[in-house]
Amino acid sequence: MRPLRAVWMKVGLEKVDTHEGVAVDALLDSGATGLFMNKEFVEKNGFRMEKLERPVKVMNIDGTHNKGGDIMHEVTCNVYYKGHRERARFDVCNLGRTKVILGMPWLVAHNPEIDWEKGEVKLTRCPLS
Repeated sequence: MRPLRAVWMKVGLEKVDTHEGVAVDALLDSGATGLFMNKEFVEKNGFRMEKLERPVKVMNIDGTHNKGGDIMHEVTCNVYYKGHRERARFDVCNLGRTKVILGMPWLVAHNPEIDWEKGEVKLTRCPLS
């Protein structure tokens, strides 16, 4: 059996202002430097965006500037996964077909147990909330 190249988690995202929720597949990505949410997904689901004081440049892996432009907004929401709940901030940018990315800051904070072959994620070592 060929191991998976990525791990996806079904998470719940709850708006902090209205408490409305939506389920989404989030990509765990150790190559991502932050937590990201797709701009189209944000707009379609009515998440409240907060404008950043300064834009954040988005660079591609080859060093070129991302055609989706700079990050201008962030979204704060509650994230739910298998009994775990936390408040998180996501930078809003163009992610193509991916809706949510949980990158290194999330992975370091939670240190999840990942079964790469089965695509299973367990939060057994994350900090108490």
